[in-house]
Amino acid sequence: MNIELIPAIDIINGQCVRLTKGDYDQKTIYRDSPSEVAKEFELLGFQRLHVVDLDGAKSKHIVNDAVLKAITTGTNLVVDFGGGIKTDEDIEKAFASGASMVTVGSIAVTEPERFMGWLRKYGAERMILGADVRNGKISINGWKEDSTEDLLPFLKKYIDAGVKNVLCTEISKDGTLAGPAIDLYRRVMDAYPELHLIASGGVSSKEDIKTLDQAGIPAVVFGKAIYEGRIDLRELFNSKS
Repeated sequence: MNIELIPAIDIINGQCVRLTKGDYDQKTIYRDSPSEVAKEFELLGFQRLHVVDLDGAKSKHIVNDAVLKAITTGTNLVVDFGGGIKTDEDIEKAFASGASMVTVGSIAVTEPERFMGWLRKYGAERMILGADVRNGKISINGWKEDSTEDLLPFLKKYIDAGVKNVLCTEISKDGTLAGPAIDLYRRVMDAYPELHLIASGGVSSKEDIKTLDQAGIPAVVFGKAIYEGRIDLRELFNSKS
């Protein structure tokens, strides 16, 4: 397999959790120490990590920067961080806490000029455009609001401006273990074949990851399937080599 494997750690109250379809009322706490989980991922052979500050997404400002710093100082993982990045202070805090990249979604919808400024200042390699989709529309603010933006035109605007990395989550799939939204990701890759697309949502098995790989998707984020024991990570790495 050629697909890049990126485990996810979602944080609420400093704990490692997963939601179902972004619903804060459907929360499962898996571990008390995200930094220990990150160390375990590194020992297994992962090089990347996707960290989401769910408190930050809900509060509209970064909350769990101390947890991020514990992860980045305790491992050599390349960490991308999202959730609650709304201001210049937030993005600077994320980078100061050790994030190699940030994932930004809501601001790209509500304040496009600010997002473009960050893209120019920090560069396309450090910026991941978050495109969270529900019923074909981009969703914002911790998936609590739907915008009027359609996915492909939204992506085109920013790809034309230099965006190279996009994290696309099909919200109806997220945390459901129901399989990824292959057709959605194929549409994106057909439209923008040079894009480094990171698929997110619904992964339940090694077979799901193989299917994404065979569809030419460059990268995948997955979490619940790991925490629920649905994927044997050593077997996954063996099939990748």
